[in-house]
Parts: sequence; C-alpha cells; structure tokens
Amino acid sequence: MPTQETTPQQIHSHKSFQQTIFDRLQSSERYTVYQNAFRAATGLPLRLVASDTEKWCLDDQTINRSPFCEKLNLCKSACSACVDVNARLMKEADVSGPTTCHCFAGLYASAVPIKLGVSTIAYLKTGQVFSRTPDENSFRDVLAMMGKKTIPEKEVALLHDAYFQTRAVEPQRYQSMVTLLASFAEQLSLYTEQLSIIDQGSEPAAIAKAKKFIHENLDQALPLGDVARAAGLSESHFCRLFKESTDLTLTDYINRCRIEWAKRELLRPEVRVSEIAYLVGYQSLSQFNRSFARITGTAPTNYRREQLNRAAS
Repeated sequence: MPTQETTPQQIHSHKSFQQTIFDRLQSSERYTVYQNAFRAATGLPLRLVASDTEKWCLDDQTINRSPFCEKLNLCKSACSACVDVNARLMKEADVSGPTTCHCFAGLYASAVPIKLGVSTIAYLKTGQVFSRTPDENSFRDVLAMMGKKTIPEKEVALLHDAYFQTRAVEPQRYQSMVTLLASFAEQLSLYTEQLSIIDQGSEPAAIAKAKKFIHENLDQALPLGDVARAAGLSESHFCRLFKESTDLTLTDYINRCRIEWAKRELLRPEVRVSEIAYLVGYQSLSQFNRSFARITGTAPTNYRREQLNRAAS
C-alpha cells in the first residue's frame, strides 16, 4: 500500500497548531513562575525558544545574562558563530534530550526539549557561563578566533572587561542546574498536552457548547453531525469554526481528549489496556493503540510501565 504524502496544507496546519501551543506556554503563569525562580536560585538566564526559530541571537531579556555575550552580540562574526552553535545544539537536543556544549568562547550552552507527543514544541535554554575561571591566556585565544586585528582597541578593552565579569560555574554544579531544567521540561511537556485541548476563554459560544457535548459523551461515538447539532451549526460551518478556534480538526480534538483520559486510567495497573480502550470511546484496541502512539510517541503498555516505574522509584 503506498504511503500517503503529507500535503503543504497539513504541514502549515501542524506548524500553526504548534505555534499556538508555544504562545500559550510562553504566556502561562506556570512557565513564568518557574523562569523567575530558576533565575533567582541559579543566577543563570532562562529562555523559552520555539522549536522552529531561525534567530538564536540574544533577545531583550537581559536578566542574569553574560555581559560578554552581550558584547559578542554586537560583533557580526561572533554572533554568527553563536547562531551556528545553537542550531547544532537544537538538533542534538531534539534527538538526544537535554544537551550541553561549549561555544567558541568557552561558555556553556544548554537546551532541553519540551515535547507534545513526538513533536518538539520548544526548548528551555540556559548557559552563558564559563566552566572554569577565565584568565588572560584564554581571553587572548578567544580574540585570536574572532580576528583580533579587525577589532578596534576600544572594543577589545570592552570585551576584556565583559569577559572577566562573566561567571564561572563548576561543571558538576552546572549539570545539576540542567537536571532541574530537564525535570521542569517533563512537567511542561505534560502541560502542553493540557494546553492542546483547553480553551482560552475567548472561543465562540457554539464551540464551547460543542466541547461541553464532547466531554459529556467522550465514551460514545461522536459523529460530526451530532456535534455540529449540539453547537447549533451546519456541519460545514462548524468544521470551519472549530478549526479556526482550536487549530485542530474535530477528530484530532476528540482523540486528544480520549488519550488524556486514557493516560489517567493507565495508572490503574489492575485494568487491562483493552478495557481502557473501550472505556474512553474507541471501537477497537488497534485503533486505540494507533492513536495513543501517534499523540504520545509511545505504546499504552510502555507508557503505563514507565509511569508506574517512576512512581515506585
């Protein structure tokens, strides 16, 4: 059987949905509170960066930021090197999870992915500190890599001052900070799943009615006609309005709601997976398994095992 190709419209819709979730996550109180606490406790910067961003230079959030990074950001060649490092960091973190490397100037750079199912929605980024106390020899090496002859003496003096104002954090301690980020990223990954199905209080009344009907009948078949009727709209009008309001099709939304329910039920080890599949509204175990793996990136049995093992450890 030939593989069905992904259409440009589907790709655009997927990116639009991911951007919506990222925006909700970035503006959430949950992220903001942790960001402030992490910065205060560690003295390190913390940024949330979209997974498809092409601009990795410094933003306007200067809190805890390395003064040397700020000066490098004014140098075109150095800024370009920073972008390259962070692009590689992003790719490795997407595959391997939390990743740390050093930039050309010897500063830490770390990225921790936040997932929605199998897709990376964003990265928590930190670093901009040295792994050892900087000295004059290391500064001269950095200048050589930047092309010292092309930098005015005044700029060299400013770079020198900023270089020695930048913090150094012992590697083991820094890794502990990254471990904290990894733990928080797991919590945010779970939170993104909630954000993918909750409304933001500004949706049309018809869509709110439809969602209420869906959640009250999640264990039943939910044909389009019934849901549209509950919303008081024609099927075509409902489909268009639902997609505009949620960035999801009706089928995708129902599946995500059912999988969230199933994840809670899977924490009950005495209940068989097949029972849970029918409980949450699927007509077959194979259909449930496919939907669960597509949304979460793992099989229901694997999810149950991982969660129960984590709870027991």
